[in-house]
Amino acid sequence: MTHADSPTPSQRIEELEHLNRAQGRLVQAVQDLSLVRTLPSIQEIVRRAAREIAGADGATFVLRDGDRCHYADEDAISPLWKGQRFPMSACISGWAMLNARAAVIPDIYADPRIPADAYRPTFVKSLVMVPIRLQSPIGAIGIYWASHRQATAAEVALIQALANTTSVAMENVQVYTELEQRVARRTQQLESLNKELEAFSYSVSHDLRAPLRSISGYAGLLDREFGAGATEKAKHYLASVQGGVTDMNTLIEDLLRLARVARQEVRHIDVDLAQMAREISDRLRSEAPHRDVEVIIPDSLKAKCDVGLMNVVLENLLSNAWKYTSKSPRARIEFGSRQEPDGTTAIFVRDNGAGFDSSRAEKLFTPFQRMHTQAEFPGTGVGLATVQRIVHRHGGRIWADAAPGRGATFCFTFGKD
Repeated sequence: MTHADSPTPSQRIEELEHLNRAQGRLVQAVQDLSLVRTLPSIQEIVRRAAREIAGADGATFVLRDGDRCHYADEDAISPLWKGQRFPMSACISGWAMLNARAAVIPDIYADPRIPADAYRPTFVKSLVMVPIRLQSPIGAIGIYWASHRQATAAEVALIQALANTTSVAMENVQVYTELEQRVARRTQQLESLNKELEAFSYSVSHDLRAPLRSISGYAGLLDREFGAGATEKAKHYLASVQGGVTDMNTLIEDLLRLARVARQEVRHIDVDLAQMAREISDRLRSEAPHRDVEVIIPDSLKAKCDVGLMNVVLENLLSNAWKYTSKSPRARIEFGSRQEPDGTTAIFVRDNGAGFDSSRAEKLFTPFQRMHTQAEFPGTGVGLATVQRIVHRHGGRIWADAAPGRGATFCFTFGKD
């Protein structure tokens, strides 16, 4: 490439904007796929997301049907092949499945893998086709452009991550279908479902790392290339991209933690929760030395629990209290225990921070559900779901009482030994 062919600063900024939007769209698709229960819903989410992530003129969802490719769904500027079936050996989706790798084709009429006559009536000039699941592909996702276009490595990585996530969502749908058909064995199947859902979180987390590294790497290269000569607008976009990468990495770690909780063996030992709370509080103070927060912790609070998992619980609850009191002029956080009417002992974390509407408290323990916007208080919406899962694994329960502007109290119990 000559110097004249090199992208201009405005073109590079436009590329960064596109990658930033694509990254956000992938996150939304991942969240949507974690909630669907039918194959048509998966197809609708995926075909729309694939087209928007790549800025394409069309997207198709292909299922493997024996030795044929079934073009099950599409989202395009004009009809392609929705509902039709073709031999695996006669179409590019079959090639992607048989070879278990992506096909990136900037000019369909210059690639021998493309049946050119089948494409002449269509608008398609360039395409990318990726397999759904790299081990024994069960389908493919295709994206198309009406003009000649060379898809970037980052775009292909994002679409492949979407495809890998789609495969796990499809497996989850299969599990749910079996549950509905076998009511008598519901308990056993629910356990299988939970394993599938944990596998989903684990798979999502790992599949997202590759495009993240690519996006971060491109941003770093641009930062070094522009250097001190970068415009304020370019610096803003670069910072936005790197900030998005950081936020996504946080979400990935939270999803991995959520997945590990379900697989980790619970070991009950005697633990001083007060000492654990003091250590967490000391770390929070060291990270924000400018804040003046009154923290009340008893001398000792013993419990029989898993020390590692309980550290995750207190880390989340105390960090949340620290975060949501950040706008309180006289912040106060209290950790302790109290006797409940039924005779059980509840551990609590209380703060005088932002609070929330208690009528919506149950939503807090659902992944990605938050009471405040990202601009108000940053977060992923996964931490409290992890806390609830740990408490349930200890045989206990967790609940919250709060009011907007008047703080919140989170309480949890342990089951009987």
